[in-house]
Amino acid sequence: MEISRRKFFVASAAATAAANARSSNGKRPLIICAANGYRYLDRAFEALHSGADTLDAGLKVVTGPEDDPADDSVGLGGLPNEEGVVELDACCMHGPTRRAGSVGGVRNIKNVSLVAKAVMEHTGHVMLVGEGAERFAVSMGFPRENLLTEHSRKVWTLWRETHSNQDWWGPQVGAPNWTAPESHAERLVKLNEVAANLGIPEDQRADAIHKVLVPPTGTIHCSVVNAAGEISGVTTTSGLAWKIPGRLGDSPIIGAGCYTDADVGSAGATGSGEENIKVAGAHTIVENMRRGMSPQEAGMDTLKRIAHYHKDDQTQLKYVSMIYYILRKDGAYAGVSLWSGGDRKRRFAVHDGEKRYETCAFLFDGNPIEWPPSPNVPW
Repeated sequence: MEISRRKFFVASAAATAAANARSSNGKRPLIICAANGYRYLDRAFEALHSGADTLDAGLKVVTGPEDDPADDSVGLGGLPNEEGVVELDACCMHGPTRRAGSVGGVRNIKNVSLVAKAVMEHTGHVMLVGEGAERFAVSMGFPRENLLTEHSRKVWTLWRETHSNQDWWGPQVGAPNWTAPESHAERLVKLNEVAANLGIPEDQRADAIHKVLVPPTGTIHCSVVNAAGEISGVTTTSGLAWKIPGRLGDSPIIGAGCYTDADVGSAGATGSGEENIKVAGAHTIVENMRRGMSPQEAGMDTLKRIAHYHKDDQTQLKYVSMIYYILRKDGAYAGVSLWSGGDRKRRFAVHDGEKRYETCAFLFDGNPIEWPPSPNVPW
């Protein structure tokens, strides 16, 4: 996983040049989001172009994955906590009125992004969590429903039967007593056998096994600016798979998973929530832009802070993933990632009249954890 200093700087310089070229060409209106929001951009942009509020346009993006049981990172079908219960988090910031709303650890309610907006609009608070947030959602007319799909239940069962002793009770990455986990390769044969016995279809087993070995963080962020320069942002997630019940990552935290300032811009994140909380990532990015950095420069500086916190030690950083989605109020934007993604480059989605994927600028070339593990083990 280690890379030479020369390879790092060459890759970073190329990514920086490409990202600067993109972020210098601001255009409004514009929507930027995580890649899993791509298919919902058209409906959001159409609404925005027809005069919809910027936050409402962003919600048209993120509620798509929330409603999709096949997207196990958000909303219905999200991967559950270690007890098999789906817990959802979300927050939003409305630039034109400088308001915010947030919910965390919500069970049985699918569209927590809309609940976060309801907190903003119908309470004097910013954040509600747990049972109280669920009761509030029901009082606002949101229906209770079972969020655990059969597919997500099977993947959780695969984790429980093969990895329940390798959970999130251990030390944080970088703690004095932290040690890297053992190789995945020796577990693959057993995992495939258990997955088959659980009835996971053969064409879905590799993905299920990957989610057991490398618990996904889920999440979608979306930031939106209209032709007048009004800007908003929203982030929603099912959180870290197999987490300790009650765990909150960065997604419901204003300033970490999402931050919007009407005078400057908006930013949000997907990836290792604990690491992003420690650098207040979204807020740091917006403040960097306030001081004159471009969107790309602001994001790369924040990624460097994460790396610095780990003393640039790649034996630790290869277990960290982070992508920032950044939008300045003039329409300049950037997507930046701690890791390039190797052959499958990290990407984000944009719509400014043309819907497209773009490749993230990156700090390190490669993947945080290689997949498939090497050496390959035949089934």
